[in-house]
Amino acid sequence: MINEARKYQAFYTKSTPIVDYMVSKLSLQASDKIFEPCGGDGVFIEAILRENEFAHINVCELNPMSVGILNDKFSDCPNVTIRECDTLLDDELKFNSCFGGTYDKIIANPPYGAWQDYDKRAVLKKMYPELYAKESYGLFLYRCIELLKEDGVLSFIIPDTFLNLHMHKALRNHILTTTQIVELALFSSSFFPGVNFGYANLSIITLRKKNVYKECSQNTFSVINGFSEVEQLNNIDDSNLKKYSFKQEDVLNNPDHAFLISENSNVLKLINQSKFKVGDIADCVTGFYSGNDKRFLQVISPDLKNGKNYDLVNIESINSDYKNNPEILNGIENEQYFLPIVKGGNIKYIKSENWFMDWSKKAVQYYKTDKKARFQNPKYYFRFGIGVPMISSSNITASLIENKLFDQSIVGVFPQDESLTYYLLAFFNSPTCNKLIRTINPSANNPANYIKKIPIIIPEKSVLELITKKTKKIVDEMKTSGSYNANEELMVWEVIKQIYKV
Repeated sequence: MINEARKYQAFYTKSTPIVDYMVSKLSLQASDKIFEPCGGDGVFIEAILRENEFAHINVCELNPMSVGILNDKFSDCPNVTIRECDTLLDDELKFNSCFGGTYDKIIANPPYGAWQDYDKRAVLKKMYPELYAKESYGLFLYRCIELLKEDGVLSFIIPDTFLNLHMHKALRNHILTTTQIVELALFSSSFFPGVNFGYANLSIITLRKKNVYKECSQNTFSVINGFSEVEQLNNIDDSNLKKYSFKQEDVLNNPDHAFLISENSNVLKLINQSKFKVGDIADCVTGFYSGNDKRFLQVISPDLKNGKNYDLVNIESINSDYKNNPEILNGIENEQYFLPIVKGGNIKYIKSENWFMDWSKKAVQYYKTDKKARFQNPKYYFRFGIGVPMISSSNITASLIENKLFDQSIVGVFPQDESLTYYLLAFFNSPTCNKLIRTINPSANNPANYIKKIPIIIPEKSVLELITKKTKKIVDEMKTSGSYNANEELMVWEVIKQIYKV
């Protein structure tokens, strides 16, 4: 039985400034036919009726308990029609969306990440083949765009992940080619009182339906962020807010149609026009997972972060000669079958050998056959390269993979020209790289597909040699003393900044 909260993912909009802002963006008219695709507890309906008590509002809601609450709350409003139905699957809505839409205005706080059982997911994938069917808010947005009349206006509050994530590429294309974006407000999820839904940032997107592509592509829209408090939503002219203007055609031409938002126009130009990306000069791959780390992974000390959850490795069982074993991908026969593995964690340049994986022949056979294990990209195991943690804090970091195993929390970066390794290591740890990756993907995630998109500039030989020499020195100092000269690092960062001019 799926938990009700997970099934419906209903996070009700209890913030008056958010509701007031969204309703104001609709520019309500007396004759409007309005749709609320997931009625919740009715806060949008109440706000609309305060402006026009005779507004004609159709409401859909999947949760029977919420339907009961809505029926009680609006029983005296004959102009409010409430149906218990699934907006994504309802035949009447599907029919209306096929004929140019039927609503003048649509407003919603749709479910985020609502659980879809496997049968329903299969249906949704068939109905929306280009969309990411596991994420419900994107499906709601797509369906409601189709339900808008020409020049109809929609305002949705949704996570900001649709702006950049690769999986939402088709949704972005649909928005940019069938609507005119009016305004996009970006703010912290902390503005959403009393709930935690796993998204760091939210957005309110307001758009107008347009069936003429040229009118969409030539449209210029505003992006507003820098909110420090939710009340600023009702004072968009606040001088403390950051405001940007974008032409939809330019966004459509960005890689994957991503919304690249940066104060620095040089950053956007570099991302769009750079001759090479990291993916052009290096292989970027995800690492290994045993399928059962509690069984196979061991730790050098229980004092390490999360170390108490794992068995201590026997020093005598650690193999130090594995790099010379040509059959290493098939496992080790002798009693020294534990090998060091590079894991996540935001440590720059070099990581101590603290974690060790069972690499006996029996264990490796398990990794290759178990359904939960991920023996993926094995040709990159035990090679010299760079590890970039999938999850970072505020800044991206990178450390060497010195012919070791690396796990799935790491993106392994293996330059086609190995002489570039230390230059890339310095680059990945630099503020310049952080500025670029956070424009490409503002979240704290660094999957391989985003690492590949980072612009890369190879400097002239003398500069390349200088950065390589100083980065090797930093690594050597880390190995011998556990620290390095920060001034050397700052100097390298300044050189990289000059190379990229951002």
